[in-house]
Amino acid sequence: MKRAAITAVNAWVPEYILTNKELETMVDTSDEWITTRTGIKERHILKGEKGTSDMAYEAIKGLLEKKNIKPEDIECVIVATTTPDMQFPATATIACDKLGIKNALSYDINAACSGFLFALITGSKFIETGMYKKVIVYGGDKMSSIIDYTNRETCIIFGDGGGAVLLEPSEDGNGIVDSILRTDGNGRHYLHQKAGGSLKPASHETIDAREHYVYQEGKTVFKFAVTNMADVCAEIMERNHLTSEDIAWLVPHQANIRIIDATAQRAGVGPEKVMLNIQKYGNTTSGTIPICLWEYQDRLKKGDNLILAAFGGGFSWGSVYLKWSI
Repeated sequence: MKRAAITAVNAWVPEYILTNKELETMVDTSDEWITTRTGIKERHILKGEKGTSDMAYEAIKGLLEKKNIKPEDIECVIVATTTPDMQFPATATIACDKLGIKNALSYDINAACSGFLFALITGSKFIETGMYKKVIVYGGDKMSSIIDYTNRETCIIFGDGGGAVLLEPSEDGNGIVDSILRTDGNGRHYLHQKAGGSLKPASHETIDAREHYVYQEGKTVFKFAVTNMADVCAEIMERNHLTSEDIAWLVPHQANIRIIDATAQRAGVGPEKVMLNIQKYGNTTSGTIPICLWEYQDRLKKGDNLILAAFGGGFSWGSVYLKWSI
């Protein structure tokens, strides 16, 4: 049976590090307050006139070098992002131009923090149907571009960065086995960016009202995230007759240490099997899961059972079961 397998992974984060100590000088907060509530100690920030495509360029360039693949051999590039360079053209298309990828279908997917999973499964279908043999999926965001650094509820959480995977056909049983992806549009009321879209285009009024930044009702989002991310993990394990002993790694979206702990607990997975790097990068939204895979790749073995899980604005959430293939 042909499956879409991750055959390479690479990530890139900006050089500048914004620590909790520095945030203490910007808003009324403390290192202790941030750490106990989120698990975050620092986050990377993209400085200067650069966008998500620049981070995608770095991650994908390294991926191609790692596999010794020419840009023209790539057939499809999907970028999952909530912070595109501009409304159009697609950030994927801009990144392809910078990379010299000339023969590929390229487009963006926006599913907030669940974006990488949605893009991964979309990309996998091109492989499974035989339409393409080399698909790159990138997830990443320049969250600093839409964060209000006078709002201590949101500015402590988010960072910039992202990662890319190469999908290729596999017939050895490894690759993406199953997925559950869901959305509930009612969640838009609790986590969104008020202005900048067609509903409320940019104006002096929207800028003065600070409506181009992330708006979040933290308690409501936390409650939904804990429940849905944990439930979907348990559901995909049940559906595939997996026990916690069968799982080599849980790869949760890095939003909040308490959400991660709750998801692991529901899956019955101990902390030694949970990928965790929120303390270094914060929430890079679409970027957290590929960055985790990149950081932990040396600890992964071919055939390992991985459960990927995410929850994001919209609301959107999902889980992917894959057998590692590198």
